[in-house]
Amino acid sequence: MKYIASVSFGKDSLCMLLLLIERGEPIDEVVFYDTGMEFEAIYKIRDRVREELEEKGIKYTELKPEYPFEYTMFEREVKKRDGSKGKGYSWCGGRCRWGTSEKKRIIRKYIKERYGEEYREYVGIAYDEPKRIREDEKKIYPLYEWKMRERDCLEYCYKKGYKWEEDGVELYEILDRVSCWCCCNKNLKELRNYWKYLPRYWEELKRLQSKTERPFRNNKERIEELEERFKKEDKKH
Repeated sequence: MKYIASVSFGKDSLCMLLLLIERGEPIDEVVFYDTGMEFEAIYKIRDRVREELEEKGIKYTELKPEYPFEYTMFEREVKKRDGSKGKGYSWCGGRCRWGTSEKKRIIRKYIKERYGEEYREYVGIAYDEPKRIREDEKKIYPLYEWKMRERDCLEYCYKKGYKWEEDGVELYEILDRVSCWCCCNKNLKELRNYWKYLPRYWEELKRLQSKTERPFRNNKERIEELEERFKKEDKKH
């Protein structure tokens, strides 16, 4: 039996990986799916962890989308619900989480091709996210078993010296999740903090918005509309 840890290098999966190693649990391979749209902080932590894995003789594998992320967003031929064809899925998030679906598919395909049915996959879902747990004999949820909540995971990572810093701010202090920076599941508080503290990512969101008619937030507000909203709110305060 082979044991594979799927990690995104966010707080939960990183905590899971570090604890698995610390507790001497079996790990044959660590798999990271790189969308190409991750925060720079994620890649920095990835590079640091890769060195540690190499020292411990743990195999590291990096997977990527079948097509570049932006190509799938705007150019790839896709079939619409009404059966017609169009270009691109636009924003990923909400009811159209095409990026998540592809991530799961590619990871599953890789593991099965490599190990057949003789594997177990560690997945970093925290104790306070029970709705994300899926009954699957192939998956193991260590954080849930250890009753590690999201805040426990973040504190553990900080204790181990890991931080997600960019542009002078700690990302977990201004964002609920450090997932793909272009995920349209970001809430209003997070988006306001993008605009205020992460201007280069905000400009990238504006660039992507210029390529699609679909509004970014809840299919109602475009990025430029959100910007005007934040500016007006700032003036009131």
